[in-house]
Amino acid sequence: MRAIWKGAVSFGLVSIGVKVYSATEEKDIRFHQVHREDGGRIRYKRTCSVCGEEVTYDDIAKGYDIGGGEMVILTDEDFADLPLSTSHAIDVLEFVPAEQVDPILYNKAYFLEPEGSATKPYVLLRDALSDSERVAIVKVALRQREQLATLRVREGVLLLNTMLWPDEIRRPDFGFLDEDLKVRPPELAMASSLIDSMAGEFEPDAFTDDYRAALQEVIDAKVEGREVVQPEEEEAAPAAAVDLMAALKASVERARAARGEAPSGGGAEPTPISSARSAKKAAKKAPAKRTAEKKAEPAKKTAAKKTPAKKAAEKKAEPARKTAAKKAPAKKTAAKKSA
Repeated sequence: MRAIWKGAVSFGLVSIGVKVYSATEEKDIRFHQVHREDGGRIRYKRTCSVCGEEVTYDDIAKGYDIGGGEMVILTDEDFADLPLSTSHAIDVLEFVPAEQVDPILYNKAYFLEPEGSATKPYVLLRDALSDSERVAIVKVALRQREQLATLRVREGVLLLNTMLWPDEIRRPDFGFLDEDLKVRPPELAMASSLIDSMAGEFEPDAFTDDYRAALQEVIDAKVEGREVVQPEEEEAAPAAAVDLMAALKASVERARAARGEAPSGGGAEPTPISSARSAKKAAKKAPAKRTAEKKAEPAKKTAAKKTPAKKAAEKKAEPARKTAAKKAPAKKTAAKKSA
């Protein structure tokens, strides 16, 4: 890694020399704009809209549009007189509980490395931050702009998170916030059941950028002159559900199946409400079941009584069968004499 900034953390009367490194990097695959016919790079010229001449970087200044076609031009000298534009200090303002900092305020992250003999005070600040379970609120000037930031500890290193200013956060202004929408208790219970069925521990390494991997495969195939194997199509997202409860139940079953769990009999994981209803139904069915069993008992006894009678009838039939068998030869003898 290459340091992008050098300065010092001002912690009371203690000054800790540090080097600043970008803690993150983008992995997007970058492309150049090229001519489709011959692959030549497309270049853009910086031209003046007034005189039409091409302008070099040395002749470019910053302009602020004040409307009506008028422009205020600011030069490097104008920026040089601004406060903290060249300051290399990270001033600690206060220490606050980490949960009080809304994550929406975080912007970019940087690692801080102790420089020279600043290792011991650096470690002192790091350990003190860890023990306090707080983050330091600081001000720092990066890239000619004063920024609010936090200092916290990550994997034994001080991490500087620059933040947006409060007036840079937009406030949501949507019509549905003024509507009086009511959520029914069964829907809320089923939604809670869905959340429970999909609960887990966050492991960032378990997630990958599938689009980037597929795009890289296309590029590699182009380079090697081979065919690209099309990835399996993912299951299409379900259409907007009309029946919210049905969609929630189906979602619970889907989550259970994904975890390899046996599906619940009712199509969804029991909730306090559904469990109560099932108990009531079971209580109503129990007396009816007992009544049916009592009615069936006389029929069973009658069938048991009929069985011996059936056997007796079969015994009476046996002599008749034997007699018929004896008469058969006599019949044959009579037939022969008549012939």
